[in-house]
Amino acid sequence: MKKFHEGKMYKWEVLFLLWMAYLLNQGDRQVFNTVLPAIRDALNLTDTSVGLIATIFNLAFAVVVPIGGWMGDRFSRKFVVTFSVLFFSVATMFTGYANSFVMLILLRSIATGGGEALFGPSNYSILAQYHTDTRARAMSIHQTAYYVGVILAGWLAGLIADKLGWQYSFLIFGGVGVLWGILMIIRLDNKPAEASASAAESKPGFLDGFKTVFTTPTALVLTIGFSGLIFVITGFMTWVPAYLQEEFGQTQAEAGFNSMFWTYVAAFIGVLLAGSLSDRLALKESKYRMYLQAFGLLCGAVFLSFMGGDSSLAIVYCCFAGWGLFRAFFDANTYSVLYDVTPERLHASCASVMGMTGFAVGAFAPLILGCIKQSMGSLSSTFPILAIIWVGCGILMFVVAKISYKRDRERVRN
Repeated sequence: MKKFHEGKMYKWEVLFLLWMAYLLNQGDRQVFNTVLPAIRDALNLTDTSVGLIATIFNLAFAVVVPIGGWMGDRFSRKFVVTFSVLFFSVATMFTGYANSFVMLILLRSIATGGGEALFGPSNYSILAQYHTDTRARAMSIHQTAYYVGVILAGWLAGLIADKLGWQYSFLIFGGVGVLWGILMIIRLDNKPAEASASAAESKPGFLDGFKTVFTTPTALVLTIGFSGLIFVITGFMTWVPAYLQEEFGQTQAEAGFNSMFWTYVAAFIGVLLAGSLSDRLALKESKYRMYLQAFGLLCGAVFLSFMGGDSSLAIVYCCFAGWGLFRAFFDANTYSVLYDVTPERLHASCASVMGMTGFAVGAFAPLILGCIKQSMGSLSSTFPILAIIWVGCGILMFVVAKISYKRDRERVRN
């Protein structure tokens, strides 16, 4: 019987299957942020406590993601990906039944966060295996699932919460994820035989990814930049829906939509533009990929700094869009840069180390911003702080790309 992966078009079906799974992965994450004020009021929680829920979610993600990377380099990546989708979708459904702070920690932070952590390393590795000569294009298209997912979840979760209650937002999104996980079991094939044979030559140890990332200057600084990116994004996505509701009087549906739409429509355009531009520039010099990431952080910081204060709603939306456009320059190149300077057999493990570090750092953003908001009464004062973080990371990445990128890439290729 002919295997799925023998068809010439199957690699694009793989992209679609993983694109939708990634959409659900990010969408389920955004549901909580959209209905956060409703959960806070319904369960009599404080801003600090709901920030803590998001912080523990990201810490659980950071703890589990290295396990996901190790599993992806040693076992069936199809199994890891489909198990993750089913697990985090079921956990999302049960979050709708949470009736206390402790239940939210267990179902939202630990179960959903841990389940989602298994997804990323194997997801990107499968995509890279099927797309060799079309890798940059496939990665850029795949990244758009993130943007579509948070926009869709931001709007739909708020709409469902306004009409039926916040619990149904979790039930519906989780239920769709379960159905998609079943479809993936049927249609997603294991990696091609030639890739399996290559991977079988050397089974990596659990710490090999850590050693590679932390002893490769380009990979290490990429991880630092990624951590700064995730810190800002996590804080933004957690609190901006509440910011629009409290500062501008928007409903849950309006805030959920507007907090994500302007940002991620611009990011959708930006990631496709940056992916294409990166491939062209990399033909001349591969380090231009990292230059583009640094450029994106520095330009994005400018728009972050103007989001708060006495800005009108129109200016806020323009800042959302500008920030989203330039942050996509980082997104489009993250895994291309990482895979350039790390061995192929350790791609999932190295991706998981980067993810673990990024989400461990980013985990504290919701709590820190929640504390600042609670003490100062507004989120506005936090935006310049987030901008400074991106400026520092951007400068560091420019310097290391110039000094180390070429040397690290040649060491892996030799």
